Amino acid sequence: MSKPKSRRLQKKLYLGEFTEYGFMLSCSLGLESDQDFSKLLDQFITLIESRDLVMAGGGDKTQFEAFIWSAHRYGSATQEDIAVITAWFKALPSVDQLKVSELVDANYGVSF
Repeated sequence: MSKPKSRRLQKKLYLGEFTEYGFMLSCSLGLESDQDFSKLLDQFITLIESRDLVMAGGGDKTQFEAFIWSAHRYGSATQEDIAVITAWFKALPSVDQLKVSELVDANYGVSF
């Protein structure tokens, strides 16, 4: 059995109460040009920043993938964030095959 980790070590390792959660998003896009993709990406970044979120990922006019998590240290994305972002993508006519994961540990990839 492993020895329980101190609170200080848990904080350094983002474990326990300090775990940060995020989610993965992917979809196919039917955009006409790279400029259309740039506009969509700018609008998406505005949306996630308004919710105090950040993302890593990218794509092109045919597909998009991103991992999204909180912009705050020891913060997490929420189920509400997932719902808002999913609804935003579903409202776009150019989006197809939208896949959104459940919350996962942003540092270790473990499901919530």
